[in-house]
Amino acid sequence: MHWLQEQTRRHFFRNCGVGIGKIALASLLAESGMANEVAQADNASPFAPKSTHFPGKAKRVIYLFMAGAPSQLELFDYKPKLAEMEGKPIPPSVIAGQRYAFIQPDAAVLGPRFKFAKHGQCGAEISEMLPGLSKVVDDITILRSVHTDHFNHSPAQLFCNTGNGVPGRPSMGSWLSYGLGSEAHDLPSFVVLKSGGSLSGGAAMWNAGFLPSVHQGVPFRGQGDPILHVSNPPGFDTKAQRESLDLIRQLNQQRFDALGDPEIRTRMEAYEMAFRMQSRAPELMEFSQETQETMDLYGANPSDPKQAFANNCLLARRLAERGVRFVQVYHAGWDHHSNVEGGIRAQAKETDQACAALVEDLRRRGMLDDTLIVWGGEFGRTPMVESSAALGRSQGRDHHPQAFTMWFAGGGMKPGLTYGKTDELGFNVVENKAHVHDVQATILHALGIDHTKLIFRHRGLNFKLTGVEEHHPILDLLS
Repeated sequence: MHWLQEQTRRHFFRNCGVGIGKIALASLLAESGMANEVAQADNASPFAPKSTHFPGKAKRVIYLFMAGAPSQLELFDYKPKLAEMEGKPIPPSVIAGQRYAFIQPDAAVLGPRFKFAKHGQCGAEISEMLPGLSKVVDDITILRSVHTDHFNHSPAQLFCNTGNGVPGRPSMGSWLSYGLGSEAHDLPSFVVLKSGGSLSGGAAMWNAGFLPSVHQGVPFRGQGDPILHVSNPPGFDTKAQRESLDLIRQLNQQRFDALGDPEIRTRMEAYEMAFRMQSRAPELMEFSQETQETMDLYGANPSDPKQAFANNCLLARRLAERGVRFVQVYHAGWDHHSNVEGGIRAQAKETDQACAALVEDLRRRGMLDDTLIVWGGEFGRTPMVESSAALGRSQGRDHHPQAFTMWFAGGGMKPGLTYGKTDELGFNVVENKAHVHDVQATILHALGIDHTKLIFRHRGLNFKLTGVEEHHPILDLLS
C-alpha cells in the first residue's frame, strides 16, 4: 500500500522492534490465557470504564463554576464586625504585605449588604439572597475556608479548573475522563455548558492539555441542537454516512498502525462519537419529556435565553442520567467591583433557584448519593471597598484569594455540615484552611481516586492535577 512506501528505514526498525516485542509478549502470555486481554486493551476505547484506586461513592460530577468570584460576605460568611466598622479603614496589621488587583490598602470597610438567618436542622447561616438554597441546606456541605494562589481572574479560573495558573494543563474533567473513562456510549465523557457572558480563563479551562485530546471538554449549547451541524445535510442518509465512516476508519487505522500516533486514534474516536451522538443529541434536548413540575422547579424554559443557567442545570441532570462523567456548568457575571449589592441580587436571582432545584431533583431521583455537585468561583471578595475615601458610589469589593466559600452536595459529602472559619473580618482563614488543590484532591477522593496516583508522564515528568506540593483530601467533609 501507499502508506508502506512512505516508511523510512528508521520507521521500519522502530515498528519491527515494537512488533517483535508484542509477538514475544503474546507468546509468553498465551498459556496463561491473557493474550486476548492484551489484544483487547491495545484496541480499547479511551472511554472504556476503568477501575478506581478504592471504592468511591461518587460516579460523576456536576461542577457549577461561578466565574467572576461571588462575594462570600454577601452569601455565606456573615460578619457582623464589618457592619460595626463600616466606613473605617481596615486595621493595618490585617493587611500588611498584601497585594490587591485594584484597591489601596487604606480602603474603607464595607459591611454585609444583606441579612442572614439560620436554616434547616443543621442551622447553617445563609444570606436572604439564597432562598432556594436555604430550603436544601440540610443536603449541602459548606466549606468557608478555601484559599488560592492567584488574585486575577484568568489565572485563578485556570487554577481552579486545571490545577495551574497558566494555559496548557489538562482540566479536571479531562483528568477524570482519562482516569475513569465514561459510562455514556453515545455522549462525550466531559461536557461544557456556558451562560452569563465571557470567561476570563477561556477554552483553556476545559482543554485536555497534554492528555490525549479525545478527553477535552465538548461545549454544548442550551438551545436547539446541542452541537452545531450534528444533523446530516439533505440527501445524505445514515447508510451513506456509515459507509463513509467505515472507509475513513480503515484508512485511519492503517495510518495508526504505521505511526502509532495517538492523535489518529483520537480522530477515529471523534468520528464514531459524532455518529452516535446524531441519534442521542436531539433526544437530549427534548425538554418536553420533562414534567411541568420539573420545569417549574428549575425555572427552565428552553425558548427563553434569559433562563440559560436554569436550562443548563436541567440539561446537566439529563447528561448525568445518561452516564456523562463530568459536566462543567460555567456561569459568568459575578465580578462586582462596583455595586456589589445590585450585582449579587441579580446573579442570585438568576442562579439560586436552579442550583437548589438540581440538588432536590437529583435527591428525589435517587441520583444524589452517587452524583457530586460542586459550587464555587475562583476566589473571594475583600471586606473593603475599592476606594480610599469613606464609602463612595462604587461600594464594590476587590479580588480576595485569602478566603472564600464553596459548597458541595451528594457524592459522599457530609450533608448539613459547615466547615472552616475565617476571622471576624472575613479576611483570613483561622480554622481548617483548605487550598484549592486540597479541594481538587477531595473531589477525586469522592470518586475513588488517589490524587497522588492519577499521573500522566509528559516530557520526562510525572504530572497530576494537584501539582507537586503536598496536598490532601479534606476527609472531614466526606461521610
